[in-house]
Amino acid sequence: MSPDMKGQHPGMDGKEIKQQMLTVSSSPHVRDKESIRKIMWNVIAALVPAAAFGVYHFGMNGLINIIVAIVSAVVFEFLWEKLMHQRITITDGSAVITGLLLAMCCPPNLPWWMAIIGSFLAIVVCKQSMGGLGYNLFNPAHVGRAGLMVSWPIAMTTWTRMNGSVADMASSSSVDALASATPLNVLKHGGTDSLFQLFGTNDWMSIYKSMFLGFRSGSLGETSTVLLLIGGIYLIYKGYIKWQVPVVMIATVGILMGLIAGDAHLALFHMMAGGLIIGAFFMATDMVTAPITLKGQIIFAFGCGLITVLIRQLGGYPEGVCYSILLMNALTPLIDRAVKPKVFGTVKKGAK
Repeated sequence: MSPDMKGQHPGMDGKEIKQQMLTVSSSPHVRDKESIRKIMWNVIAALVPAAAFGVYHFGMNGLINIIVAIVSAVVFEFLWEKLMHQRITITDGSAVITGLLLAMCCPPNLPWWMAIIGSFLAIVVCKQSMGGLGYNLFNPAHVGRAGLMVSWPIAMTTWTRMNGSVADMASSSSVDALASATPLNVLKHGGTDSLFQLFGTNDWMSIYKSMFLGFRSGSLGETSTVLLLIGGIYLIYKGYIKWQVPVVMIATVGILMGLIAGDAHLALFHMMAGGLIIGAFFMATDMVTAPITLKGQIIFAFGCGLITVLIRQLGGYPEGVCYSILLMNALTPLIDRAVKPKVFGTVKKGAK
């Protein structure tokens, strides 16, 4: 409307005109109560139980790494936005999630200064250099982890050794901060006999119990299957992620490993081993780096599961979740283009 509305409508004062004016804005016109900050802090809440268990199981060095990774991630994001004269967004929780996930995907006895470098790679190199939240092509936490893995492979594959048998582990949180192989590594290089020796039993149910509860060696936040499942189910309940994505990714690994090994026990073992659960629920479902449509997300999840199996079976590294998700992140634009929904109201080229 013209600013001279009062002169065009005799008898109406400025207050009445202001009340009748319409506010015109760009889409979306229908808004949801959810916000970036609310979603991010809910994801953090979903990760806290598994992270807390990791600290309980592996000791205070795990807590130090979590604090260092989170603080450094937030500081790097603040400094970048300050230097680039951008709006400060550190309160939205996205940097906190990146630092937390990075720490949870690394060995609990990782030197604290490596956590800082990992956060730098995740926030500055991966996220902010690509334009900030919503523009990064790759999952920041996994970029940080991959960078540390390439630079310090020994430190990134030195795991905390567990004391005693499965029964002992279930009743005690004591661990030795010495080099030890993960269950996946032991199975890959030594077979099932070595796996039984690692757990101190050949009873698969006892091994499943240890894997499910989290009393085993591995990265800080990936060991407790049950707590990660609870966190993932919470995100599904909140509507932040689609259940099909983690189900397809985990099922793909389980089915293919079962067919390759010809053993249902090993299929279930691979579904709970390594970083598959945390990767399927908290990284393959990333709203920024995963495809937009559900069909695209299912293709993405299947690809993650397939590449994970290929790396675990054919690669020199016993785990493949991190690299599988990063490789599929690179294919996300192509997947989005291939499964682009039809635009209603248009006519196909050449049609009359």
